[in-house]
Amino acid sequence: MANLLALTNAYPTRNLERGERLIETGESRGELFVLVSGRLVVERDGVEVARISEPGTLVGEMSILLGADHSANVTALTPVEVRHIEDGLRWLEQSPIAALHVATLACQRLDATSALLVQLKKESEGHRDQGFFERLFGAVTGAETRA
Repeated sequence: MANLLALTNAYPTRNLERGERLIETGESRGELFVLVSGRLVVERDGVEVARISEPGTLVGEMSILLGADHSANVTALTPVEVRHIEDGLRWLEQSPIAALHVATLACQRLDATSALLVQLKKESEGHRDQGFFERLFGAVTGAETRA
């Protein structure tokens, strides 16, 4: 599969200093970013959910694909350089290779999340929190939960 750095070579770059915010929760400008260098932290509701340091990593795709505001803050942990795609949806519509890359990434994340949920569900069997894990599993897999 094509590398996103190669696919976005013609796009302008944006530089951030340590502590500078790339994406703000609640905003939605339709932008996508591809990490060129540096490290980013992703926080949702004050909880760190990811650190991004791999060049070529796409940032902001969930908001684009869901047609929703950003659900997390993305902040530079170090000086950062990203490629800036102003109209992310249009870029994905016009680049089947990029769209396939994003679909593959989403499937990988869902697979990892569902595997973790299965592990948590197995570990919770017989515990009083079992109903919580049933609801959580249903929310991620799209399956109905038992009442």
